[in-house]
Formats: sequence, C-alpha cells, structure tokens
Amino acid sequence: MVRPEESHGEPGRAPVPVPPYRRIAAILRGRIESGGLAPGDRIPSTREIARQWGVAMATATKVIAELRHEGLVRPVPGVGTVVEGTARTRRPAAVPPAPGAARSTPRTPGGAAAPEGAGVALARERIIATAIAVADAEGLGAASMRRVANELGAATMSLYRHVADKDDLVTQMMDAACSAWRFPAEYPTGWRERLECAARLLWETFRRHQWLAPALSVTRPQLLAGAMPFTEWVLQALDGRGLDRQTHFTIHVTLFNYVRGTAINIEPEAVAEEFTGLTSDEWMDTQKPQLRQAFSAGAFPTLERITGAGYDFDLDMLFEFGLQRLLDGFATLIDGPPRRP
Repeated sequence: MVRPEESHGEPGRAPVPVPPYRRIAAILRGRIESGGLAPGDRIPSTREIARQWGVAMATATKVIAELRHEGLVRPVPGVGTVVEGTARTRRPAAVPPAPGAARSTPRTPGGAAAPEGAGVALARERIIATAIAVADAEGLGAASMRRVANELGAATMSLYRHVADKDDLVTQMMDAACSAWRFPAEYPTGWRERLECAARLLWETFRRHQWLAPALSVTRPQLLAGAMPFTEWVLQALDGRGLDRQTHFTIHVTLFNYVRGTAINIEPEAVAEEFTGLTSDEWMDTQKPQLRQAFSAGAFPTLERITGAGYDFDLDMLFEFGLQRLLDGFATLIDGPPRRP
C-alpha cells in the first residue's frame, strides 16, 4: 500500500500529506528521467498500478493523468500509455516466465531484442503467459497477436507457428488460467463444504483474471482440459446423494453459472472506474439529485425507505450472500426440506 508522504509546510504547522497518486507519479517520473523508462517504452497501466501499489483504480487513473499533464507520456492505440519522445525499439514488458521457458530474451549487442531466427525461441507456454499478463493488465481486447508479439520482441507471424489465430490464443489462455486451480489435498467431508470450496476457488480466479468470466460460455462451453477438475470436484461432491443424472449435472451448471454471472460485473466496473475516475460509491453520490427527484412524488415509498440511508454495495458480499442462498436451495434437493420443530 502506498502511504501518503508528508511535505514540509510552514514552521509551526502540521506537515501536509502528499496524495498517493502524486507519490506514485513521482516514482514513475523518476524512472523516466533516469532512463529506466525510455521514449516509446510502455508504462504500467492503471490496473498494473492499482495492483502494484495497492491503490484504487481512481487513484491509478490520476497517476496517468498527472504524467500526461506533464507531457511525459502519451496514449498509443493498441499499445497503451508510452513515454513521450522519439520511439525506439520497445523492450518486452516483464511477464512471469512459463515453466520450462527460457529465462531471458536473447538480444543483439545493442540491447534490442534479436529477430526471430537469430536465437529467439518462442515456446507456446511463453506466448500464453504473455497474453494472460496483457489481458490481466488491460483487458482481453488488448491481447492481440501483434501486441503479444511486441511484448515478446518477436515478429507477429512467428506466433502462428504456435497458435492458429486469436480465437485459439484465447482458448489456450482460458485453459492455462483454469489449469492453475488447486483443490485441497484433504477433501471437505460434506457436499456443501465442497461446493463452497469450488465456488470460492472459481470466484478468486475470476477476480484474478477479470477477462475470464465473460470469455467462458455456459450455452456453448469450451472444452478446456484445465476446467475439467472443477467439474469433476463438484460432481463427485454430489455423487451418491440420490440425485437423478439430469439434476446431478444441472446443480453443477447452476453453481458455475451463478459464480460466472456475478463475476461478469467485475471487469466492466474496473473499466468504468478507470474511465470516470470514480469508485462505484462515488458515482452513486453523483446520482443523488436524480434519486431525490424520482422519490419526490412519493411513488416509491418502500424503495425510498430501504435505500434512503444508503446501501453498502460490495460484489464480494453479494457473491457470498447469493452463494449461501443457492446452497440452501440445493439442500432441499439433496437433504430434503428442513424439519419443523
């Protein structure tokens, strides 16, 4: 977390705290001025800033705005925000190396990435890891074949030796993201505990990869080897409970669809916060005049009474509340209706 630094004010007065966005902007400004970020290099996106420094998206947005106001950076469509000045060969963004992949990208004596065929070996795992890193930072739309190739310092056409096209790339990204699931070695004893475990694991994955939930389909499910352990875990939890096959599998689909359906809201909210610079609570504050006008005629007395003092909306809270109610419903099918005293 970024803590506001204190500037030295007038003698006898308390120091004035420096806003976190200015602190982060100063750090990035220092990297630019020292040459650590050269002209044409991409700076961290708002999502990367939010993750790295533990700040809200609104704060991260102010960081980029501050640097743009100073003329230090500029937006480049399809690339991101880059350092202003004469662009040179861009260095690949740092991405976690895939297991078994080369630790570094070979370079020419001048420091630029060597061209494909001059010692640069592209592994499929490296391509997928890079594409996921781009999508995590800037959304799935940013993970184009050209963008991924740029991040790797390779020619765009070289990627087609490993992935057929953008659709194939996205499918392999989804499979890799799901393959990271790790269920507990010791199984929870009850069906409800096992379904809770699966649902929370899925929710955490959608939180980590905000592009994943919208990319997955329920009506035309992609056959992902990495996702099958989730299905097996849920189906095993329900096995031997007296359910017919249709109900057995429908419970699995319903659980998955609930988690995915709730998670679909994560990315649009992050994008809206980045675009407006307002959190959801701050945005709701701007809507109060319209709400007061809507309530003025007294046509919605219950809505006004329930929401008049404000409503603490939180996606994680909404997920947990809905999950427990969903499991309560499953319990009537699996354990029978609750007995009355």
